[in-house]
Amino acid sequence: MYWSGPYMWGASSMIARNRESGKTLNQDGKAWDPHLRSTDSVQGHNLQALDGEIGHVEDFVIDDETWAIRYLIVDTRNWWPGKKVLISPQWIERVSWSESKVFVNLSREAIKQSPEYTEESLLTRDYETGLHQHYQREGYWAEVPQAQEHAY
Repeated sequence: MYWSGPYMWGASSMIARNRESGKTLNQDGKAWDPHLRSTDSVQGHNLQALDGEIGHVEDFVIDDETWAIRYLIVDTRNWWPGKKVLISPQWIERVSWSESKVFVNLSREAIKQSPEYTEESLLTRDYETGLHQHYQREGYWAEVPQAQEHAY
């Protein structure tokens, strides 16, 4: 949660439930998701692959134009002499807040063999293409519709 605003507990200190829709509303009457978490809440969560734990979430790569979370930076050093790798949020099955785990539908071996990510790595489209090909997944950029030409 984000605790900023004019009230003691932030801008959404006055929360009400809309009886008709069942949605939680803030004092302005806008819908508010009480399950929304900050990236700080997820840092340190263990990464649970299909066949066991493989690392922990160290940080995030955020698109500076769209503010979309593009990747989780996963540190695998606690599980073997590992490295940091990138995992797309699209590959997350679920997050368990009580277990502090992020579940992905990838095998440990696939993550272990993933291209290494370093802070010096340039996150180019070629790097991303190779990453997505490694996991045999389509890139997020494939979902973006091509700009349509306007006839004037």
